[in-house]
Amino acid sequence: MSSRLTTSVRLALAGVIAFSGTAIALTTGAGVAHAAPCGNASTGSSFLGFGSSGPSGSAGSSNVPNLGPQAPLVPYVGQISRTAGWVTGPLSSNRTFSRFGISGTDLGVAWDNGRGQTLMAFGDTFGNCNAAGQQWRHNVLLRTDDDNLANGLSVPDGRAGDVTSGSVIAPGQPNYAQELIPSVGISNVEVTTIPTAAISLPHGNGYRQYINYMSVRSWGSPGNWVTNFSAIAHSDDNGQTWTTDQDTILINAPVSLRLPGEFRPVEYNNGKFQQNAWVRGRPGTADEGYVYQYGTPNGRFGAAFLARFKAEDILDLDAYEYWAGKGPGWVHDIAAIPDDGSAVVVRQPVTELSVAWSPYLEKYVMLVGDNDITLRTADRPEGPWSNPRTVVPRGALVLYGPMMLPNSPALQGDSKELYFNASRWSDYNVMLIRTDLSKL
Repeated sequence: MSSRLTTSVRLALAGVIAFSGTAIALTTGAGVAHAAPCGNASTGSSFLGFGSSGPSGSAGSSNVPNLGPQAPLVPYVGQISRTAGWVTGPLSSNRTFSRFGISGTDLGVAWDNGRGQTLMAFGDTFGNCNAAGQQWRHNVLLRTDDDNLANGLSVPDGRAGDVTSGSVIAPGQPNYAQELIPSVGISNVEVTTIPTAAISLPHGNGYRQYINYMSVRSWGSPGNWVTNFSAIAHSDDNGQTWTTDQDTILINAPVSLRLPGEFRPVEYNNGKFQQNAWVRGRPGTADEGYVYQYGTPNGRFGAAFLARFKAEDILDLDAYEYWAGKGPGWVHDIAAIPDDGSAVVVRQPVTELSVAWSPYLEKYVMLVGDNDITLRTADRPEGPWSNPRTVVPRGALVLYGPMMLPNSPALQGDSKELYFNASRWSDYNVMLIRTDLSKL
């Protein structure tokens, strides 16, 4: 379905990794899933440090045999936010195991496909925990036409060959969501590939879908992981098939050097854009026409930096501009981002994040989450960003990865309701949260 990175790029990547002090053998193979959703003890993309028996989580024992730790959703009603239901999992109203082979997954990066349909990209995904390899896929896609989120988010059935159906389904596998962007699947080489941002932009006579993803080399202590690179994959068939553009690869290494041949230079500042979030500039202002990209280093402890580009230049990194602080403003060379903190738009620690323009607030909105979910606002993409306001306290649900739904009323017009996907490690699934912005 998706093209792997060329051998030459992977060899170049191996050279950079060896240069930085970690020599590896670059081989391919199916790999073995090692994440807590199926009862393993090792870490995954969503590990928060307490596994499947953490605070406010389930006991780790599934209510559905062999299908991971998801428990029935305990409703949460707070002053600002409340749960609207599970989006994924065998106990969700979408019954994603029986319909898509998804018993556990996370993230749910959401975007409008340009025609009013919402697409959602998920991270490491598991099915039957007793099957060979636990039916591990590095990422999957779900689609929805649901524009009334008050009662939860519904996903239609998947149909092979139907590019608007609920998921990417292969002929002969009617109830199994297919992987989008492959990975070598070997720890300390490339353990997985995880979407961090997505957007739809005009292309030709239609719309092209883009995913910015990170190639994870290895998992570390809670909240720490190491990436090989970030890159952009694109799809011209509404997410059915994806191709990585080789020229968008930002190799992550603690050095700056030139590679032989036609490879892009490796820059130290590539590390500032290993995990990302995209937002289109506010209509009717100088921001319009730009896509703004918020970047963070690998893991959950870095600060947020900012780049921008014209929509038509998304695959041309040479056309990107980078925020270098109030003095220099926008610069054209990623190497010119100062390392003294003046280019930081949100101070560390910044975890998985999503950003949108809210007509209701008449501000840009940023959600960040690691145990608790916080919201910041700003008049301009570069800030200044407000102090964080907690919308889901850490003692309530223990969530991470808040990904705003593009069809939220607060993002479409003068309405107070903001909806976002958020992941819960103890259940290793995604739930829908409703936030009342009038109560901020």
